[in-house]
Amino acid sequence: MKKILSILILTLILGSCSEFQNALKTEEIGVKYDVASRLYDKGNYDKAIRLFEQIAPTYRGRPQAEKMFYMYAQSYYKTKQYYSSAYQFESFVSSYPKSEKIEEASYLAALSYSKLSPRYSLDQVDTYKAIDKLQAFIDQYPTSTYLAEANVIVKDLREKLEKKAFEIAIQYNTISDHKAALIVLDNFITDFPGTKFKEEALFYKLDSSYKLAIESVEAKKVERLNNARTAYLNLIKFNQSSEFKKEADEMLVRIDTDLKQISK
Repeated sequence: MKKILSILILTLILGSCSEFQNALKTEEIGVKYDVASRLYDKGNYDKAIRLFEQIAPTYRGRPQAEKMFYMYAQSYYKTKQYYSSAYQFESFVSSYPKSEKIEEASYLAALSYSKLSPRYSLDQVDTYKAIDKLQAFIDQYPTSTYLAEANVIVKDLREKLEKKAFEIAIQYNTISDHKAALIVLDNFITDFPGTKFKEEALFYKLDSSYKLAIESVEAKKVERLNNARTAYLNLIKFNQSSEFKKEADEMLVRIDTDLKQISK
């Protein structure tokens, strides 16, 4: 019985492979479409894509073109080929603006871009693009069933940009380019006013302010020490119980001591 079952399964597999190979070779577009559709329904997206690729250039205008291009885009998405799925879904949206799949296709196009967003330490060009695409979807479909999910994804992508910007800002402190660190930290705090990194950014601003002051020529020391003192006050104003308070307090003592010595 098991042997018979194995033979049947093998026959089906071989038949399926033979059907696919024949579809690849035939000039009959209808045959390619039928086989590709069956492969798609079975979840065999890679093979379906090969057939869709063959018929796509000449299939527009046919009665089943809308369905075919939707399956084509979905096949790329299901196989995680997100550049291609984004392109195909956007093409679908522009080609079939009255389709009942238009909202879903618009969302999946934007979602494809979000899947291309790399980890925060890498270049974030695709992240910016994903945010733009998702925001455009949110603006166009404010009552969409995908709205909640889209908003969560946008929030996550923005947090990624925020972390990237923060890492760049503190890197200037790490390499002791304190003048640049102060500019970039100020920009970061302005660009991300509600950031969870604000307390840490304020501390690094204090640290860079003080280090810049003590490395300055005498003519600029008083002004820069006072700037460092202001940076301390801003940190404590933000959080009197800051995790950096002990280190900040020690820095304040050194600031005040330096100012007193200069005034003598």
